[in-house]
Amino acid sequence: MRLYSGSSQQFIQDTVQNQISEKLKIAFFNYFRFNPSPAEITSWRNSLRAISQVFQYANLMDHGIILEYQLPLTSKRLDCMISGKDEAGNEHAIIIELKQWDKCEDASGENEVLTWVGGGKREVLHPSAQVGQYQMYLEDSHTAFNSEGDNIKLDSCTYLHNYHFDESDVIFSEKFQKLIEKFPLFTADDVEKLKDFLLHKLDKGQGLEILSKIENSKFRPSKKLMDHVGSIIKGKSEYILLDEQLIVYDKVLSCAKKGFHDKQKAVIIVKGGPGTGKSVIAINLMADLLLKSYNAHYATGSKAFTETLRKIIGVRGSIQFKYFNSYREAQPNEIDVLISDESHRIRKTSNSRFTPALQRSRGTQIEELLKVAKVCVFFIDDDQNVRPDEMGSTAYIKEYAQLHACNIFEYELEAQFRCQGSDAFVNWINNTLGIKKTANILWNEKESFEFKIFSSPQELYETIKGKNKEKPNSARLVAGFCWSWSDPNPDGTLKEDVVIGDFKITWEGKNEARFLASGVPRAALWAYDPNGVNQAGSIYTIQGFEFDYVGVIVGKDLGYDFDKQEWIGRPENSADSQVKRSKDEFVKYVKNVYRVLLSRGMKGCYVYFMDKDVERFFRSRMEA
Repeated sequence: MRLYSGSSQQFIQDTVQNQISEKLKIAFFNYFRFNPSPAEITSWRNSLRAISQVFQYANLMDHGIILEYQLPLTSKRLDCMISGKDEAGNEHAIIIELKQWDKCEDASGENEVLTWVGGGKREVLHPSAQVGQYQMYLEDSHTAFNSEGDNIKLDSCTYLHNYHFDESDVIFSEKFQKLIEKFPLFTADDVEKLKDFLLHKLDKGQGLEILSKIENSKFRPSKKLMDHVGSIIKGKSEYILLDEQLIVYDKVLSCAKKGFHDKQKAVIIVKGGPGTGKSVIAINLMADLLLKSYNAHYATGSKAFTETLRKIIGVRGSIQFKYFNSYREAQPNEIDVLISDESHRIRKTSNSRFTPALQRSRGTQIEELLKVAKVCVFFIDDDQNVRPDEMGSTAYIKEYAQLHACNIFEYELEAQFRCQGSDAFVNWINNTLGIKKTANILWNEKESFEFKIFSSPQELYETIKGKNKEKPNSARLVAGFCWSWSDPNPDGTLKEDVVIGDFKITWEGKNEARFLASGVPRAALWAYDPNGVNQAGSIYTIQGFEFDYVGVIVGKDLGYDFDKQEWIGRPENSADSQVKRSKDEFVKYVKNVYRVLLSRGMKGCYVYFMDKDVERFFRSRMEA
């Protein structure tokens, strides 16, 4: 998708006649069905006038122009791309990121600066880092720019047309020099340098033919990218697939091979509780499918899980790791295999409260996932729904797969690969919380898995920190969502929201926070960042992860009635607005939350109960 394409001569004319912003506004409305913000229109008017003047000065009159070009399967749009041939007749395209900035400040991140955007100071990518990612994304996912064969050579730069050069400015600091060398940054004082940069790549024009090639090419990851990501995953893999895990793995590969010839979609549903190896199979499949040149995507509904995978794989490979809501506008069978991990987090639709009314999808999220791939693999735990808007279940997926006449294959994983190789603890938690009847009614402390109840939250936390010190990043403290989650202080430090008597600790840093102090991870990377041990995590940041040891604060949102011998919910003690609104199902969701929290440890689980009746009930189910 792009909002404007045509010749450079037409673009210059539209800019001189002050028509370019109006044309973009109309195209924007026709595509998104709502109007762009006044700030975006002003940005188009100012920035495009500035780059148009550079094109005029460089006499770039026989070139192709694309404006507001959306990167495939993302919401990101690059500002401007110009195409043409160089002196030797080679085809080129240059991405130009346009900024209205006039100053910025230092930020703690390796690739970030602090500047005024969106009504306040925010940490944003350095312009060269941003445009460099756009270039890498297109080179890896757009067949016109794939490095295999005689394809269009792609370069990128940034033009800060309101910025004046100052060698002592943060934006030119030493840590950004390699980025700027690779993806040049030009200021208002660098028009001559920008002109020379463009002419060196585009001197001979003839850009409309190249523009047509770009617009008519397909989006598919390059062989180099697939090999790169697959090799990284395999290099980090510490797992061997056993028994039914290998059966599922072989079935997916078999369906992928048939997918190129079989008109009927294959849907593979893989059920399993905590620690049965769902994500192990999913990651191994992702690697091997890519190494076999299948266009595979790995999707989840968890920001924390997806962002951690992207962090581990690296910037270049992150384009293959998506969210469930990434496929609203995707074409049918655009990818070969879609691996949907944590499928219990599939929602009714991909819309959110931020989605404008006219842009809202009319279909369901499950239908979008089924449509986009030839083979759809769903890894699911039917007892991990923790919010009322999470629709994912085996029955729900099968219902829609049958409606779309898919071939359905269903498997269940039973072997435990967590909790020191024993499924006794997870089974006991299921039984104790009344989620599922199992044979493990009483907890035997002779089990190799360590379960311990603490008398104070401080003692619990000190033990978790001690375990984490013995083996870095091996332990975390988590809590039920019984305290509000505050915005950070003005200096980026966090407020101590979780308060139990004299014990105080912060939640994770909010993902949307404008600024966080050094050493404070955002929630999306709380499980991955070693500094995560300094904050309490919630269900939304730990679901899908596991540690050697987990410390759990069980709050007062869940109680136990000994007279009625049943679990009771106390919504007044919950800070989770979504779950509080579930009313009749509140108890179910809260029990599922604690089931997940309590089952995150592989070697041990330590607990502090705020409600002493709940503690008494747990103790009653433990052998003396």
